[in-house]
Amino acid sequence: MPKKRFDTGPGPSQRALRVGELVRHAMAEILTRGDLIDDVVTSHVITIPEVRMSPDLKLATIYVMPLGGKDEKAVVEALQRHRRFLRGELARRLSIKFMPDIRFRLDESFDEAARIDGLLHSSKVQADLAPHRGEDEDDADADGMNSHPYARPSKADDDETP
Repeated sequence: MPKKRFDTGPGPSQRALRVGELVRHAMAEILTRGDLIDDVVTSHVITIPEVRMSPDLKLATIYVMPLGGKDEKAVVEALQRHRRFLRGELARRLSIKFMPDIRFRLDESFDEAARIDGLLHSSKVQADLAPHRGEDEDDADADGMNSHPYARPSKADDDETP
C-alpha cells in the first residue's frame, strides 16, 4: 500500500479553504454593492464570517449574520430565495471551473462565544480563579515575597544596600 504523502485529517483541504475564502469575499462584495434587490436584504447589514466548502467543492455553505442580530430568520430566507441569482453573480466574479451550489445558514458562533463568556464570568469559575487563603500565602509573606510569582520586589527590599 502506498504511503500517504500529506496528512488527510478531518479538516478541510487547502483548496477547499481557498475556494471558501474566494466565495466569501465575492459574496460580501455582492451584498455591499447592493446588486441584490430585496427589501429584507437591503435593509440589513449582513456579515459573512465563514464559508464552508464540501470536500468535492460542489456545495458551499455560507454562514451569515445580520448586524445587530435582528430578523435573522427573515434574512436567511431572503438569501435562500435569491440563491440562484447569487450563484450566477458568484460565477461571473470568480474564475473557478465549476461554481458550487450555495446554501445559507445562520451563524451561531456569536451565540456560542457569548455562552462561553457567560460561563467564564460565572461565580463558580470566579471562585476557582480567586486566590486561596491558606498556608501557601502566609509562607510567601513570611519570606518577604509577594504572592504573585512575577511581582517586583517592594521599595523596602531595594533600600537595603550595604
